[in-house]
Amino acid sequence: MIIGKILQLIEHIPAFPTVILKAGEMLKDDDYSVNALTDLIKFDQAIAANVLKMSNSAYLSPRHRIRTIRDAVIYLGQENLVKVVQMAGVSRFFAKTGRGYVSTAHELWEHSVAVALMSQILARKILKRDDETLYLAALLHDVGKMVMGEFVYDSFGIIMNMVARQSHSFLEAEEAVIGINHAALGGKIAERWNYPEEIKNALTYHHRPDLARDDDMITWLVYLADQICLLAGFTGGMDGLAHRGVSDVMKKFDFYEKDLELGMMQLVEDLQHARELVLII
Repeated sequence: MIIGKILQLIEHIPAFPTVILKAGEMLKDDDYSVNALTDLIKFDQAIAANVLKMSNSAYLSPRHRIRTIRDAVIYLGQENLVKVVQMAGVSRFFAKTGRGYVSTAHELWEHSVAVALMSQILARKILKRDDETLYLAALLHDVGKMVMGEFVYDSFGIIMNMVARQSHSFLEAEEAVIGINHAALGGKIAERWNYPEEIKNALTYHHRPDLARDDDMITWLVYLADQICLLAGFTGGMDGLAHRGVSDVMKKFDFYEKDLELGMMQLVEDLQHARELVLII
């Protein structure tokens, strides 16, 4: 069966870069060691390249060209480093993903980054702070698509026929045809990577937060961020809006139409900066 092949594949999926997890832990401490962080980053080609590229970007306008990882770590600072390290790590997983959901791997990367950025816009509005766990959960929410892509590609006509003619959501059609949906598979990947329960739940239920606990803020906010990005045109796949909506999610957070408009405007600006800053390797 197809599901058997998919579950075998996730046993061989490379571990999410430990550099990202370790850097994230270091950067939680305001007194993190610049030397220790430099030593960690310099051994990961993709992350090191992005850290240097970002520090020399026109957006950050350094007075002098930054040539070493250590100088870049100092110049970028805590908040920028968290984002660029995580985005660089995700880029390698989406680099070969194109079939099934998207025409190019870049589309899936851009959608994932857009949802992560939107999650922080929501966090600042609703939680009154940034939230690194929410950011990472949002960034990884569609990671199941990188394994499911080939299988969805082979069955795309059948799946879309079920969506168009049998009133299935894309998620329901995936599960009916393949045996598992990309959200549930994402949760299994997070479990294999030994991620915290709150991230695993966010990946598993990012299309159906109503199946998670009502107080599971991370899952609900990833869902809302994803929906806003879909409405804004950052779809991340041909499944697009072919999912069942959960009613009253904006009302749940006292998030209104004006907030939505302002959030979308901020998202466009933040995503443009991300495109300029991050080098996909």
